[in-house]
Parts: sequence; structure tokens; C-alpha cells
Amino acid sequence: MGAQNKLRVLIFEDNNFVRRALKDFLGEFGYEVFTFEDPVASPLYNKNYCDCRAGKTCADIIISDVNMPFLNGLDFIGGQIQKGCKVKSLALMSGDWTHANLQRAQNLGCRIFTKPFEILEIVRWIEDCQKRMDPCR
Repeated sequence: MGAQNKLRVLIFEDNNFVRRALKDFLGEFGYEVFTFEDPVASPLYNKNYCDCRAGKTCADIIISDVNMPFLNGLDFIGGQIQKGCKVKSLALMSGDWTHANLQRAQNLGCRIFTKPFEILEIVRWIEDCQKRMDPCR
């Protein structure tokens, strides 16, 4: 991918260590990574719509923790979908999945990661996502 077609990854994670590790590691792979400690801290939260438009998305990949202080990842992802978000590669991560949360994540079409996870597991998933993306997006 050329410099202007870098894969854009948004990460929502309240744990500073996990957030920084993901940002640094994914940055090493050449991805454009934006991190937020909570969805409420991101520019996506305060809008009644998603910036996704025909043929363009607000990001290529969204990865969110489930349990965060102000808004949980399930509600955030669900809200983005309701706002018209067209990001097809969505993932949720948690160290304490409940049956109900797993079911909801699957219904939202999210890839599920259980903490602790290997960062390479996320990288492999991102690489698979990238293979399915239009390089001219």
C-alpha cells in the first residue's frame, strides 16, 4: 500500500499499557493508528452520524475494549452501526466475556479477542482484513 493508502486503525482501550502496546506494535507494521482511552474521548462520539460516505469510511478497522468507564465497547460499536458506519472490520476485546456479551458481539459482526491475547493474533486478523479490502478505498 502506498503512503496515502495506509490502513487506518482506531483503538478504544482504557488500559494505558494495552493501548500503548497496540499503538506501538501496529505502528511498527506501518498502520496509521489512533487510540482513545474511551469512545467518549473520540471525535466519533459527539456526532449524530458517522463520517462514512459512499465508498469512504471513517477508518478501516475499529478495535474496542468491552469494559470501559464511560461507554462500553458493545454500545459504542452498536451506536456506530446505527449512525451508518460502514467499517466492516470490527473487533471487541475483553478479559471477562459473559455469554450475553459474546452473543451481542457476534450479532454485531465483531471479531472477538480474549485478554490476555497475543498481539500477533490481532496482527494476523488485521492482515486478513486487509486482504479483503479494496486497495483503492
